[in-house]
Amino acid sequence: MKVFITRKIPQAGLDKLKNAGIEIMEWVERKPLPQEDLIAFCRQCDGLLSAGYNNLDAHFLNECNHLKVIALHSVGYDNVDIAEADRLKIPVGNTPGVLNTATADVAFLLMLAVSRKAFYQHERILKGEWQFFEPTANLGIEISGKTLGIFGLGNIGFEMARRCIGAYQMKVIYHNRNRNLKAEKELNAEWVSFEDLLRRSDVLSVHSNLSDETKGKFDKMAFEKMKSSSIFINTARGAIHNENDLIDALQKKTIWGAGLDVTDPEPAHKNNPLLTMPTVAVLPHIGSATFEARNGMAEMAADNVIAAFNGKKIPFPVNPEIYEQL
Repeated sequence: MKVFITRKIPQAGLDKLKNAGIEIMEWVERKPLPQEDLIAFCRQCDGLLSAGYNNLDAHFLNECNHLKVIALHSVGYDNVDIAEADRLKIPVGNTPGVLNTATADVAFLLMLAVSRKAFYQHERILKGEWQFFEPTANLGIEISGKTLGIFGLGNIGFEMARRCIGAYQMKVIYHNRNRNLKAEKELNAEWVSFEDLLRRSDVLSVHSNLSDETKGKFDKMAFEKMKSSSIFINTARGAIHNENDLIDALQKKTIWGAGLDVTDPEPAHKNNPLLTMPTVAVLPHIGSATFEARNGMAEMAADNVIAAFNGKKIPFPVNPEIYEQL
């Protein structure tokens, strides 16, 4: 059995595959892999381990309908046509849970960085602009006792809320399609409508999946309903916010600041105005970028491949319904 891997992944995952007797074919060039080339490589293999963004749409799936598994080196799966994978009975696996702590840490980091203009102040030092103390200059805002709003309160959002309560005694409100009773019990979180989430949040942190329902959810109308003193955080997917509308809201001071680990498009262009705004902090999608998280993701992806190659149900399926069809 042979698996194609679209990017260099941690050795922990490679070792697991090799120890299971699986042959590995890797794309090691540091540039995107065109879909037609991806199809050509996959035709030589029995499974795909997809790291980074690869468009696994209906065309790809039908061209590679022989695959025994698609193992994603991510928790998100918005790049996969799951309905078509179901139809073709291709199991798709992801890596849930292992990156919760790392991603929540980045959301928390961005919240603090934005509240004190940290990235912007660092740039001032590099430019030689730290020369004279002014009591009314370079002021930020305090987080303690404020209201944290979470859009998509799942495992990562839960960890973000826990940090904000523990460090700053923040009140937590959230909006989900379904209520999170664990969060309501353990964090005293309050389920609210989307309109109330916008209106009441001092910090609004996005942790939802990208879907047709959430794409562009945070647009001009949404930002206009937020407090002028509010901070918008997105560590989920860039397409959940409308980037032009966000830039406009920040320039017009409709909201106070934004912290982004994700942009739309990615990578962000070096001339993106967000990168030079005082109350904005942008990171290059490093939410899961710790040794612990990435090693865990590589091992979970390898587990999905190994199980499928052994004719077993994969341990971390995105589409478990295919097994009910067999």
